[in-house]
Amino acid sequence: MRIIAGSARGRRLAVPRGDAVRPTADRVRETIFNVLGQWLDGERVLDLYAGTGSLGLEALSRGAAHAVFVERDRDTAAVLSQNIRALGFGPATTVLLQPADRALRRLAGEEKFTLVFADAPYAAATVASLLVPVAAVLRTGGRAVLEHGRREAVPEREGALVRWDERRFGDTVASFYRLDPVFPGPAGEIP
Repeated sequence: MRIIAGSARGRRLAVPRGDAVRPTADRVRETIFNVLGQWLDGERVLDLYAGTGSLGLEALSRGAAHAVFVERDRDTAAVLSQNIRALGFGPATTVLLQPADRALRRLAGEEKFTLVFADAPYAAATVASLLVPVAAVLRTGGRAVLEHGRREAVPEREGALVRWDERRFGDTVASFYRLDPVFPGPAGEIP
């Protein structure tokens, strides 16, 4: 596993032993960033279920200003921290060692992101359960990329969060959402 483009292009990432982590494959990440745009200058990124940190680190390599990584497993978070240090992105990162749902509740009152990645274990979370809390941490116009299994049905929209693209890779699907102020929020408000 490696960083595909940007300042850390070609650098390899450490991966935890065992099968507890399912890193996003290079081909999937390349497509995700082709859809999002090659350069992410100044973006504020949230990487939920971060694992190795491949999505957030790729975003930093492509110019994102800051990334918050959320990982609940202590051993996996140690590998993530190792990857952050190896790439020299320490000052531009925050690592939260806690479950994603708790981190989303905490972050909803603290800061807003322009880009959110969520690659939850397919059996542990559903896209539908993530949409409302993810919308709460996004800035207006912000984007979210949620990876899920191909058998999971995902909504076209939830409040002001609207799906604008979807890409399939065998059993993996990447659904792209945008927080769109044209659509009313959960209480009929414009976010």
